[in-house]
Amino acid sequence: MDVPAPRLLAAVLAGAVLTGCGKSATLPSGGGLGTPIAQVIPQGAAGLATKNTTRLGGSDPATDAAAVARAVYPGLTIDTRPQAVVLVDEHDWPSALAASALASTPLNAPLLYSGGSTLPAVSAQALAAMHPTGTAQVGGAQVIRIGTASANPAGYHTYTLAATEPPALAVEVARLESRARGVAPQQVIVLADDAPPALVMPAAGLSAESGAPILLVSGTAVPVATSTELRSLHRPTIYVVDPSALSSHVLAELAHLGAVKRIGGGPGVESSPAGNAIAVARFADGAFGWGIHEPGHGLVFANASRPLDGPAVALLSASGDFGPLLLLEDSSPPAQTSIPPALVEYLKNIKPAYSPQVPPVRGVYNHGWLIGDERAISTVTQAEIDTLLETSARATATEEPSLPLAE
Repeated sequence: MDVPAPRLLAAVLAGAVLTGCGKSATLPSGGGLGTPIAQVIPQGAAGLATKNTTRLGGSDPATDAAAVARAVYPGLTIDTRPQAVVLVDEHDWPSALAASALASTPLNAPLLYSGGSTLPAVSAQALAAMHPTGTAQVGGAQVIRIGTASANPAGYHTYTLAATEPPALAVEVARLESRARGVAPQQVIVLADDAPPALVMPAAGLSAESGAPILLVSGTAVPVATSTELRSLHRPTIYVVDPSALSSHVLAELAHLGAVKRIGGGPGVESSPAGNAIAVARFADGAFGWGIHEPGHGLVFANASRPLDGPAVALLSASGDFGPLLLLEDSSPPAQTSIPPALVEYLKNIKPAYSPQVPPVRGVYNHGWLIGDERAISTVTQAEIDTLLETSARATATEEPSLPLAE
């Protein structure tokens, strides 16, 4: 059954101006963008754009993933079609997280969700519209299935990663990415597959941006598949996202397999989704990581209560204005999103500013992608984010914006 394309979303995709790093670009326009892209609720807030924000998606992660995929790959020319599309079962959270690595170069593959063996209409429509060209690195595959439980759409050349356990499936993803790159990774991201999903959501974008694969452990043990893969990489750098979810035993075992570096709080340190996302956005280790302490960036905003949006939007971290994922949280009354105080402070620290010596046209800008409809991020919150991203005049010609020290 066809899903009607809302006029507002079509307008956003056809003509929204994307700003970041002082540059602007417009998405291609044409008849193809009038075709169904993503389902939204009747009020249409999921198509609302402001001067500093663009909203993508709708009422569920499958719709969000389809909207992100079509924004990056409109499918109107050969250059706007992906090589391959990743399909993952929306009930398999750890595998979806690991699959985020395939959004990195050279595959740059968008992710779509299936409902088990069934492909939702919004995912099927996005897949057909993008019409993947096939990737030589994976034998000409147009669709990469993550696990045998995901849908197997007819009419496409499909490649399946068939491991049944998430840690082993994550290793298969890592090896597929290595084969596509032609080189084994020197850096990996490790996280607990039993950690609260909201605390590890930002790892999806970090993996997509850096190309470092995600390998999985539990809070109390390192699976054989993971330890075997780490040994084969000959002591890679291991970046642990949300180390508070790992026991000292697991951290010690990882340290025997590579150089462990922590992103976020350590053992016994209480983490919050928003705080952990900020830690990921700020973290840098040489050339690895976002290291965002200054204005002039793309940023992606999602609701921490919708963890599947993390893998769904990883492609925005590896294309366009390359934005890290930042998280909003629900507050009272129910379904009313709010900007956590730590995130408000962070956005103020990287807020663009200009002076008489450097007018705004010569400056840099921040742009925010907002994911989901108003039940995920309210329109009031969108307006508040727009204000926090807006470039503004400095109080004096010599005043510099305040920047936090690197962690």
